[in-house]
Amino acid sequence: MASNPPTMTSSIIARAKAILLKPLEEWPKIAGEETTTREVFMHYVLPLAVLAPVAGFIGGQVFGYGALGFHFRPPFVSSLIGAVVAFVLAIVSFFILTLIADFLAPKFGGEHSNERSFKLVAYSTTAVWVAGLFALFPPLSLLTVLGLYSLYLIYTGVTPMLGVPKDKALGYTAVLVLCGLVLNFVVAGLSMANMSVLGGMGLIGNSSTETSGTVSLPDGTKVDTVKIEQFGKEMEQAANGKRPPVAPAKLQALLPASIGGFTRSATSSTGMGMASNAEGTYSDTSGHSYRLKITDMSAIGAIAGIGAAMGVEQNSEDANGYEKTGVVDGKMQSEAWHKDSNSGKFSVVVGNRFSIEADGSAGSVDDLKAAVASVDQGALAGLVE
Repeated sequence: MASNPPTMTSSIIARAKAILLKPLEEWPKIAGEETTTREVFMHYVLPLAVLAPVAGFIGGQVFGYGALGFHFRPPFVSSLIGAVVAFVLAIVSFFILTLIADFLAPKFGGEHSNERSFKLVAYSTTAVWVAGLFALFPPLSLLTVLGLYSLYLIYTGVTPMLGVPKDKALGYTAVLVLCGLVLNFVVAGLSMANMSVLGGMGLIGNSSTETSGTVSLPDGTKVDTVKIEQFGKEMEQAANGKRPPVAPAKLQALLPASIGGFTRSATSSTGMGMASNAEGTYSDTSGHSYRLKITDMSAIGAIAGIGAAMGVEQNSEDANGYEKTGVVDGKMQSEAWHKDSNSGKFSVVVGNRFSIEADGSAGSVDDLKAAVASVDQGALAGLVE
């Protein structure tokens, strides 16, 4: 009796198994195949790329998400749309990465080949796609880190597929992975933007309706859901360029010339991307010296806001001193002091955006607190456009 021809599913499983378990043997076979990029895309890339979005959608709907006794199940429509958006952007990322892979090959002594670059990215991404299945059961989602095995697949495949010399394969892999990471940041931004647009259309919730209330955790901690939603919006605004950092020179202008018995001896300021910073060095006649720093964290400050909304608190103490972090008057505050060196730090987050910190040696932690208090918080908040 004649055996049945292999189905597309069995072919996918066989190829995925081979590339994952025996990549050194499988890459030369792939290099010798005459399959077209269209065939690889339709019969391999599409079926595997859809795994993670579908698994995440099903896992969220069936099991939901939760930790520390807090549990929620995302709305069906928003989850479905999110899965579709994730799938589309994953395919877009895949095509862009194939172009980058082809562009880089000659730079590392390899060959220019659109078809082989396409196959290299398609089959080396197998580990990432298969690991996406863990999203089916949210508690196992951390195991998606196994997708990092794809880095090894690129490394073993670039020589047989694109002719990159073995001594340059590691360099090629590192550069391609770096490009992939940058691409992922861009795609993440596009994903946020798309979900925001869909939200505005009413497809994933009414953007004009604010969430209200709190969620109580088992230990009695109350989470302010309104604040968390607000901080999420702030991070989205920064990602879209709507929350630029304050000019460093303006921050530097808020550093006092003297604070108590301490005199400013030096200043500096920097600006980079979504953050800016200014600091001054202060010293007294007894040899104590500390730095007073003002930082505009822009969207990153929203993380501190979330911490405040969740009532984050941490304390530790020993014979030499203490460290503690918590929420004071609605602001995240951190304090530390070391007796053996008469040094420590004190910082406070203002407006869920600016950090004011004094760090160094002093007569006591009160000197550092006085340094932080010397910065006009009202003027600092007024710098926001």
